[in-house]
Amino acid sequence: MKPTMAAVVAIGFISSAHAQSLPGGFVYLRDIDPSIVQDIRYATSNNFIGRPLAGYGAGECVVKREVGLRLKAVQEELAGQNLSLKMFDCYRPARASLDMVKWSQNGHETAAERRYNPKIAKTELFRLGYIASRSQHSTGAALDLTLVDLKADNSGRYDPSRTYADCTASVETRAPEGSVDMGTGYDCTDTKGHTAAPSITPEQRAWRRRLVAAMARQGFVNYSKEWWHFSLPGAGGAAYDFPIQPRMK
Repeated sequence: MKPTMAAVVAIGFISSAHAQSLPGGFVYLRDIDPSIVQDIRYATSNNFIGRPLAGYGAGECVVKREVGLRLKAVQEELAGQNLSLKMFDCYRPARASLDMVKWSQNGHETAAERRYNPKIAKTELFRLGYIASRSQHSTGAALDLTLVDLKADNSGRYDPSRTYADCTASVETRAPEGSVDMGTGYDCTDTKGHTAAPSITPEQRAWRRRLVAAMARQGFVNYSKEWWHFSLPGAGGAAYDFPIQPRMK
């Protein structure tokens, strides 16, 4: 989901035998800073489509090297506040964006899907700027992330057998994310998910501002319709379609 940036798709390939060889200056974030928490949701069934997206062969955050180094600097600042970044999505293969397009046009919506889009039909998500057929994520310069309070109990885990309230509901009733309460869940396509939404509590607003400020100090820009989405101007370039493979240790 996320804002558009027109880009030419350059197809790259990685064989499973050379899974750690990444093109175009890309790196695994774990190789830059293993302390940053990762919960790459599109590699799982815990996302708005309900299954892993095309191209996500591993739950690994892949980014351009400059982006990774700046995330490391953000993490170092947060560490002194007992906080950590938590990555939801990083580089996204172009085929995954096309997978989203097909999903939006499949003609039906499930109750689980409606948890993410409580007031918007999924056919409207492109027109309203929540999904793009060509995503800035595919350049390696865009990210979806949140904050984790390392002093809090972050043990809550998503249970696919449970029925959760929609993404705009209270943190006690919506799906757990093991992070601070930003007022909505991740990938919530609702005006309450807009970064400056007036309908959230002062504490939730303070957390959003804290995240935006920490990222801004390293040059990252937030997308106003999604409190979780950030990009680094000038670090992108062409979009790619190489699959995300397991990182070789």
